[in-house]
Amino acid sequence: MPTFAAIDIGSNSCRLKIARVVAHQLKTLHEDREVTRLGSSVFDSGLVSPDAMAATLRALKRFQRAVQLHGADRIRVVATSAMRDARNAPAFQAWVKAETGWNIEIISGLEEGRLIHRGLMNAEPGAGGRVLLVDLGGGSCEITLSEHRRIKETVSLPLGAVRLTEEFLSADPPPAESLAQMRKLITRELRRAHRRIQPQSVSMVIATSGTAAALAEACGTVGKAARSAARGKTARKSSSKAGRALAAGMAGLAPAAGVRKLAAKVARMTLPEREAVPGIGPRRAEIIVAGAQVFAELMETFDLSGFRYSPLGLRDGILAQMLAEQDARAAGHEEFEHERWESVLATARRYGVDLRQAEPVRAHAVQLFRELKSLHQLPPEYENWLAAAAILRDTGKFLNHQGHHRHTQYIVSSSEIYGYTPVQRTVVSAIARYMGKSRPQPGDRALRNIPTEEHKHVHRAVLLLRLAVALNQDRASDVLRVAAKVYPRRVYLEVQPGRTGAELELWSLRKEAGYFREVFGRELFATLA
Repeated sequence: MPTFAAIDIGSNSCRLKIARVVAHQLKTLHEDREVTRLGSSVFDSGLVSPDAMAATLRALKRFQRAVQLHGADRIRVVATSAMRDARNAPAFQAWVKAETGWNIEIISGLEEGRLIHRGLMNAEPGAGGRVLLVDLGGGSCEITLSEHRRIKETVSLPLGAVRLTEEFLSADPPPAESLAQMRKLITRELRRAHRRIQPQSVSMVIATSGTAAALAEACGTVGKAARSAARGKTARKSSSKAGRALAAGMAGLAPAAGVRKLAAKVARMTLPEREAVPGIGPRRAEIIVAGAQVFAELMETFDLSGFRYSPLGLRDGILAQMLAEQDARAAGHEEFEHERWESVLATARRYGVDLRQAEPVRAHAVQLFRELKSLHQLPPEYENWLAAAAILRDTGKFLNHQGHHRHTQYIVSSSEIYGYTPVQRTVVSAIARYMGKSRPQPGDRALRNIPTEEHKHVHRAVLLLRLAVALNQDRASDVLRVAAKVYPRRVYLEVQPGRTGAELELWSLRKEAGYFREVFGRELFATLA
């Protein structure tokens, strides 16, 4: 039974969750959290401060001891908004690598939203309809519209509670002018998001993160008297929006009216007064004014009656994805594969790739991967990466036909392709890069961000894709059939000719014989079946 560990380095806090796979499901073993305020200096100066780095590293070392104690087989460490913005992020990544051996993966806001969605959908039984997900962190706010457990739209907004506090709320309590400026920014960003999200007919609003938890608990305490007074109205099954919101509050949700009232109240309080509010506490009190304003404006702009807090979040999505990637019998495996492949196809369409021409190349690449498995000995995940490279190999033509392989490498490595980590996208881009005259060489830009131990795998995958491309030279002919036969000193590719023959494809395959010998140490023979 494998054990996974997920670490989320946020702008406000670091979180750890360790889970074991039991009967194709995740069972939580350990959780930990530490407020480190990594983003507090970033949003002011553009740099992570030495103190924030040191505090975060101390938390990570504590997490490492827990990971070792539970014998985690796989660890994934991701960082979000603060590290996306910090100019000295590479220095901090190198420091963490030197002290813990962990590679910090900086994910985009859209990938953050997708992973949060996966974590919630994997564990929330009632989230199968049209659902709005809101994750308000320290540096950004991710809003996702989900329908039947699939993402319809995701936006990432620069409305994190720490970011807004640093930018607008230096005084305590904040002056009316600062609050007005902050609300203006929040309203502008949320209106832009509303035009993309269009959350009509949403059956449920789920909010995650510490700010949502604090607001939900504080609303339940501060608004208790008001809800008691309104209980008689809701008992008469009031159909008004206010009645529905109050009923939601009594069901354990945070009603919009309560959130707006609380946002106005905490804005007038001093820090000690906010700390005394049940549910907020000392650390959250420093940033709750900004967080409450975002939620209040969100309820207004999106015309929402309230939200329900969920303790799930980014780390749960990371764990769910690790399970889906490794366990084909897990509930989310098929959905993960579908979502990932749809993102590859969407990227190809965005850059004008003709999928009818790309599909035969993909099919041949996958066939060769499977039939030559004893020869190439590539890890199983390379089958998907090879297929993705086959579909995306012509994206560079969107920029320029001349040198389009180089452009392809840049586009693929820089694109937002759901379900692929930055390193995985870089591997896919490197496989697609070497379809012309050039060959992978040490020190190439395409290989620079790929672990050295993966370079030989990339070489072999490149050659498999080159063979698949060679089998599809004559675009006018029908798709050729090929059979691969592996012998101790040689490999035969037996090609069945199409209506227009197979001479061009045979010639193209034979051109790869020297490269094939260099990579695999065997002779390649291309013959007619």
